[in-house]
Parts: sequence; C-alpha cells; structure tokens
Amino acid sequence: MENKDQNTENTEQELDNGEEKALTPEEKKAALIKDVIDIAESTIITVFFIVLLFTYVLHPVNIVGQSMVPTLNKNYNAVDGESTSDKIFMNTIFFKLNYGDIVIIDNDEPHLLDESGNVYVPQGISALKECIIKRVIATEGQTVELKDSQVIVDGKVLDEPYINAGSTTYDLGAFEGQYPITIPEGYCFVMGDNRNRSTDSRAVNVGLISEDQIYGKAIVRYSPLKDFHILTETWKESAND
Repeated sequence: MENKDQNTENTEQELDNGEEKALTPEEKKAALIKDVIDIAESTIITVFFIVLLFTYVLHPVNIVGQSMVPTLNKNYNAVDGESTSDKIFMNTIFFKLNYGDIVIIDNDEPHLLDESGNVYVPQGISALKECIIKRVIATEGQTVELKDSQVIVDGKVLDEPYINAGSTTYDLGAFEGQYPITIPEGYCFVMGDNRNRSTDSRAVNVGLISEDQIYGKAIVRYSPLKDFHILTETWKESAND
C-alpha cells in the first residue's frame, strides 16, 4: 500500500513537472490583453519613428519648374508637370551649408545689400512668396562676382559642369554695380543650374538667402525610379552628359 501511494505521488510530480498548469479564463483574458498592449506599443513606436524619418530626415519634395535643369527636371513638361517632375528627399536637420548644396528655400522676403554692405529688405519689391530650389554658390564671408558670364568666388572662377548647356550668368538687378559683394554672416548666394530660366540671388525679388529661409538640403532623387540619383555631390558632375 505504501509503495502504491508513493508511486501515485511520483506520478503526480511528473505531471506537475512535465505539463503546464491550465490557465483560468481570467488568466487567459489578462494574457491576451498584455499581448495586444505589447503589439500596440510596438506599432506606435514604429509609426512614430517613420513619421520622424519622413518629416525631418527624408522629407519628400515634388520639384516644379525648370530652374534646376538638367540636374533636376530634365524631362519636365510644363503642361503636365505633376506627372513628369522629379521627386526628391530633403534632409531638414543637422546639415551645414556648403558650396554646391542643393537647397529648398522659403522665398518669403528678398535681402539686398546697401552701400555699406549691410543687409536690408527693399520696400515696394515683393518676394516670390513660394518655395524655390537652388544651388548654394557662396556662403558667409565669401566674395562673389559675376563677370563675362562667369561666377567668381573669392577671386577664382568656378568650374561649373552642372549648369545647363548654353546658360549665361549675368546679374538680374539685385547687385548690379556692387560686385564683388561679400556675403554677410547667416546668408548665402544661390543660383539655379538653368541660369537663363532661374530667378535666384541675382534677382531683386530674391537676393541673398537667410539661413532661416532654408527648409532643407536635397539628398536623393527617388522618382522617376530609373533616374534615382544621390544629389549631395552633383556640383562635381556634368548633368548634360
């Protein structure tokens, strides 16, 4: 009898060790709620980081117009611009302006220079009041001169393989009679690659660009997919090839 009781006890221990205890309905409900909360938490965190990524690090921009041809919108059709324009990602944080950067600008007001080289906003001249995309030509402390269809920065003629074939570079009224000009702190001088079709720092309704007016820096063209291209070093490339 003692052996039988002992064997029964051993069998019960084996069952306890080898099988999980059945959950009560309340425990099953609690476990299900915990799983749902874990999934929801992971989803929210993922969505949060995706929103941050595409808002600040890789913000999509649709390029309209021909001022950056042929680097951007080489196949742009003014009649059907939405379907033929390039689409890019721009970075809106942690970037420093350098020569050759392609930037997206809020042209809310123009900035010109007085006779003493100080920045002022001209009266009676309206800005474009729209976002524009241009290339940084000179930054604060540098000198700029436009002469004989050439761009001279700090006394050296720029080698610009990226500009559209046949482009001519001349002032559009912003700084006529003032060249060479020195770019004040916090500003930059920008131009489009399609110089004959670009309203940029040469024009009185644009002028110098304040760093506060810059939304972001172009990183990559992702559409059309066949024309996918990294844009951070296009100043070294000939877009006409």
